[in-house]
Amino acid sequence: MSSIDYQRLTFDYRPCAEQSGGHASATHPVIVVGAGPVGLATAIDLAQQGVPVIVLDDDCTLSTGSRAICFAKRTLDIFDRLGCGERMVQKGVCWNVGRVFLRDQEVYNFDLLPEPGHHRPAFINLQQYYVEGYLFERAQQLPNIEIRWKNKVVGLVQQGTPGSADASVTLTVQTPDGEYRTSARYVVACDGSRSPVRKLIGVDSHGRTFKDRFLIADVKMTADFPAERWFWFDPPFHPNQSVLLHRQPDDVWRIDFQLGWDADPVAEKAPERVIPRVQALLGPDAKFTLEWVSVYTFSCLRMDEFRHGHVLFAGDSAHGVSPFGARGANSGVQDAENLAWKLALVLAGRAPDALLDTYAREREFAADENIRNSTRSTDFITPKSAVSRVFRDAVLTLARDHAFARQLVNSGRLSVPAVLHASTLNTPDRDAFAGRMVPGAACVDAPLSREGQDGWLLPRLGGRFVALVFGTPASLDASALAALDALANDDVPVVPVFVTPDAHADDGAHGERNVWHDVQGLAAQRYDAAPGTVYLVRPDQHVCARWRTIDGAAIAAARERALGRTAPEAAPMPCAA
Repeated sequence: MSSIDYQRLTFDYRPCAEQSGGHASATHPVIVVGAGPVGLATAIDLAQQGVPVIVLDDDCTLSTGSRAICFAKRTLDIFDRLGCGERMVQKGVCWNVGRVFLRDQEVYNFDLLPEPGHHRPAFINLQQYYVEGYLFERAQQLPNIEIRWKNKVVGLVQQGTPGSADASVTLTVQTPDGEYRTSARYVVACDGSRSPVRKLIGVDSHGRTFKDRFLIADVKMTADFPAERWFWFDPPFHPNQSVLLHRQPDDVWRIDFQLGWDADPVAEKAPERVIPRVQALLGPDAKFTLEWVSVYTFSCLRMDEFRHGHVLFAGDSAHGVSPFGARGANSGVQDAENLAWKLALVLAGRAPDALLDTYAREREFAADENIRNSTRSTDFITPKSAVSRVFRDAVLTLARDHAFARQLVNSGRLSVPAVLHASTLNTPDRDAFAGRMVPGAACVDAPLSREGQDGWLLPRLGGRFVALVFGTPASLDASALAALDALANDDVPVVPVFVTPDAHADDGAHGERNVWHDVQGLAAQRYDAAPGTVYLVRPDQHVCARWRTIDGAAIAAARERALGRTAPEAAPMPCAA
């Protein structure tokens, strides 16, 4: 158990330079509003790329209660790149298996990561206060992040023409010592579902609010339930409703009870109401204590546009979904990884301001996909008519024995990264490929080795453009090597990484070149790679182009397209809903 009680950790308010007049006229590159998981992930990602970041938060604590607990493999891959993934996995409860029950019988189970050869599990369960605490401690290690606690944004004015060098955003910030003003080239609003920044610019989110209520109970107990996701429909201990059970670290279990729209949200949080519900599930003699209780309703909604001038929205401030499927925090962290590399390159003058428009389009598309899946899950879990209830129960009954019915069961389609098929940053295939690693897909992992040391593919990618080459330098002709060397020395480098089935390719024969052994052949299999295949990978580990042979001009053109430095003829991102 961690020696730090993150739920009770408080941070000191300190006056900043602007309050003393020391930087009254300075314009910061980026101000992030909100020090939750999305805001901290954005700040860390930018800082690791050399961008100084100010983070403003109106509170001085981390989150209370478990809140977001399910963090998906893709999010763990991002946390690895941010320097805190291992710590989260070591603390979290790893799981891949889920089970679905109708009344007191198991209908079926599923494995979200049935194949070997992945560094990270499908999911970990980890209370949000740990995630925020570990991200905060990682941020403290970076000298170019300044977090200002008890700094509440109460005013916002944009100046200049969007995209111009003189454009900026001025914030009025309220503190215990009074108000001050500070400016930034760009502001990233990660200030939650009630986003004050969103209100200050006069826009709102639109969507659907679900007329149902759920009770969350964090229960501390010793139990022999496995580390799996268990979901009950109409269980005998909570008839006509649904229940979800997850194990968390520190012998804490998360239980979600559906209550119905008529439930009194205040009364239902009282221990005399909560304890009998938990006892009905665990048994009358079960010994447990309540750690945290909350009653919630939820909506599936989003802002129409995630970019407003030099203010960009990410996480819950931009979109909201139901908790079924673990799509909220995971999609927010993926917002951060999509935005940070683009913002860093724009600030460095290596990409046009219009590249930030692709952040909005890509993540609006992903939000629509999440909202669609979340809405369908909620409609299945909480049928609003007798006919819908009959259909749902028939599907669950058939699912015991028939695989086709299991495809219709929806207790929460669990979070997966959006495949950005129609992104204008992609270069369409000119060669034939099979498999899932299409332009727009997030890269998947595979085991590698080098100089006798085990490793993984994903740490070789990310934070820069990479040419992932299947083969060795010795297998390429001189012109291909020269093209790769030229790309590696461009103003926006494309760094070559070589992956080969040759077990002796990492013996130093290739000098300083980045050559790795595909120890199980899984990298070549997952990327449908033959000798000479090359993938161009974005700094956020998304594929943006691929070819069967190395063509320096084609790679350079695809890199320019992925930077938004050319204007390809392509359709906008379609609506996923």
